[in-house]
Amino acid sequence: MLNKGICIIIVLISVFALGCKKYKGAPSAPIKLPTREELTKDSIFLYAKEIYYWFDALPDYQTFMPGAKANPDSTVSAISRYKLNPKFNLNDPYNRNRYLDKYSFLDDGGLATELGGIGGDFGFSIFYNDANDLRVKYVYENSPAALNGLKRGYQITKLNGRTDLNYNTAGSVDFVVNAILSSSSSSLTMTVKANDGTTSDISFTKGTYAINPVIYKNVYSAGSKKVGYLVFNRFTTNAVTKLDEAFSYFATNNINELIVDLRYNGGGSVETAENIANYIVPSSQNGRVMSRTYFNQMMQSGTATILKNQKLRYNGQLVSLFDFDFTASGNTTNFTKKGSLNLRRVYFLVTGSTASASELLINSLKPTIDVKTIGRRTYGKPVGFFGVRIDKFDLYLAQFQTKNQLDEGDYFDGLPVDKDIFDDVTKDFGDPTEKLLQQALNYATLGTFSSIDKGVTLKGSASMSDAKAAELTSELDRNEFKGMIKSMLTGR
Repeated sequence: MLNKGICIIIVLISVFALGCKKYKGAPSAPIKLPTREELTKDSIFLYAKEIYYWFDALPDYQTFMPGAKANPDSTVSAISRYKLNPKFNLNDPYNRNRYLDKYSFLDDGGLATELGGIGGDFGFSIFYNDANDLRVKYVYENSPAALNGLKRGYQITKLNGRTDLNYNTAGSVDFVVNAILSSSSSSLTMTVKANDGTTSDISFTKGTYAINPVIYKNVYSAGSKKVGYLVFNRFTTNAVTKLDEAFSYFATNNINELIVDLRYNGGGSVETAENIANYIVPSSQNGRVMSRTYFNQMMQSGTATILKNQKLRYNGQLVSLFDFDFTASGNTTNFTKKGSLNLRRVYFLVTGSTASASELLINSLKPTIDVKTIGRRTYGKPVGFFGVRIDKFDLYLAQFQTKNQLDEGDYFDGLPVDKDIFDDVTKDFGDPTEKLLQQALNYATLGTFSSIDKGVTLKGSASMSDAKAAELTSELDRNEFKGMIKSMLTGR
């Protein structure tokens, strides 16, 4: 009995000692589980290492240290600071970014709503005609601004009680941005001067409204020609019906040439851009290449396995983004002619706010039809994204580049223009004396642009340098989406 009891004690002591023994390599301090935000930062970097267009420019995990970044947004910002801009030049307003990626961002889900055609703001945007001449540059119909009588070209002389809105006055641009563009701003009071010189005081609050991206359409006589004019402001996914109506209107009027005003269009749905291209392209191009989409080598070779974590339902089946074909041949889009238009020429009115899906449309059509561009060099965004869901965020990393049938598409510094002229924000859309529209109609009539150079045609713009225009565009467009979103379900 004694020996048996001794044996039992020895066994118990051995088990206790084993239970207290630390595993080899175990930390001396208690293990701290990562926070939700730390996991999000890790995930952002790990996705970038496989699906980012410039994935090969990124360092390894230990060097990047996502956990040391302040928050998820700063993690995305840090990722964008590895691919250098080969044309970087502080004196070049189109290449002042040291890094090529000025596109990637993190979204809280609001972008999907906006691209679906739902606005939730004041419904208008602004720009300067001169240092002390702040103007309304567009208004969406049925928005709070439109319902209170605001129109393009109106001058804002007082904003929330302040009359000094001069962009040379310290803090003025920040004041304007905070009043109109800040998410914390819910109401506005303004004194505005209409194009006929009358003034009025208006007050309104933010609201929800349906975005109609077809802001204006008309047909003009230009000598013996009929010229259509379409102001298209955003490539929303709900725009197809409005576009069908517009191009049916142009076909009924037997237009010979078309002016597409994209001066404030920062992009949106790739599929919507393709829809417009198919209306404009000559029927002889039917079946030929419109554009090719190039993903990085990991995605093309099927080794971006992290995409297995991105689940979605397609035709009642659960699939993942890893199941998709990311090869160039599998992402080639051909023209499918729509409608009966047989256009000889298309004009695009553009500015530094013209970006992404807008540039895709222009670049895709250039090899197929006589294209004339009027205004200022475009923003420069030949890359796009599809959304990746991480926790409560939608991650939009630059994931692919598009090129036309001639394999042209390296316009990271923007598409050049045939007629370089400042934007005219003093007149409403459709006014034939508005400078950009006037240039297009002049070319349609006489086969040449007006000899008046940029800066001379606009009193205000004569005092605004290219650098100042680029700076103001960046500040006043900060809430404007610039990008092209590709639906991976299309064509499956």
